Amino acid sequence: MDRMYRMLGFWTAIFAVMFYLGDMYVPALLFLGQTGFFILLGYLKLSERMYIYIFGAYLTTFFVGFTYYTTFIMVPGVGH
Repeated sequence: MDRMYRMLGFWTAIFAVMFYLGDMYVPALLFLGQTGFFILLGYLKLSERMYIYIFGAYLTTFFVGFTYYTTFIMVPGVGH
């Protein structure tokens, strides 16, 4: 299970680089933070149950934040 977190860290790092190259600095920083979080967790050698609990908390936090953003902050129809 720890390898999965390192793999998630790798892919979030790829996304961070792509966002940075696309001049999207805020998403790049968000994904860079997620990269550090996943890489750190990948080397902690926790139990599989703990990894699942952490991933569940991560998903819950993401869905709450994404729902809040799309409901209250994002302006529909405005895009570049």
